[in-house]
Amino acid sequence: MGFFADFKAFLMKGEIVNLATAVIVGGAFGKIVTSFTNDVLMPPIGLLLGKVDFKNLKLVLQDGVPAVMENGVQKSPAIAEVTLNYGAFIQTIFDFVIIGFCIFIVLKAYEKAQEKIKKDEEPKPVAGPTQEQLLAEIRDLLKNK
Repeated sequence: MGFFADFKAFLMKGEIVNLATAVIVGGAFGKIVTSFTNDVLMPPIGLLLGKVDFKNLKLVLQDGVPAVMENGVQKSPAIAEVTLNYGAFIQTIFDFVIIGFCIFIVLKAYEKAQEKIKKDEEPKPVAGPTQEQLLAEIRDLLKNK
């Protein structure tokens, strides 16, 4: 019973809940960025480069062969073409750069907010008597003796 109690305590720790939340939000954020690059950013770039759709850019290494049918019977199966899909790779690189940039901006804002919070929490130095005031007090005490 101790193992399951320890496992439950592990799962209920704040760090695990925060991590799960971050993974879910990160997945949703990734979909947003992918849609942004695929649907908003890449079409104008493709248009500027001569009406190119990056998702369709590929290098055919071997042409495909259709299936051979004779009297309704398949004599040889179809062979799919072998391609190097460099357009999808370019698309993924754009996604990565945009996600990295967005995370960089969020982390910079977080660091600035943490610095401000730390600065606000620092104890303010208490203004004590100046050296002249202390010397005047000592002088007065010595006079009174």
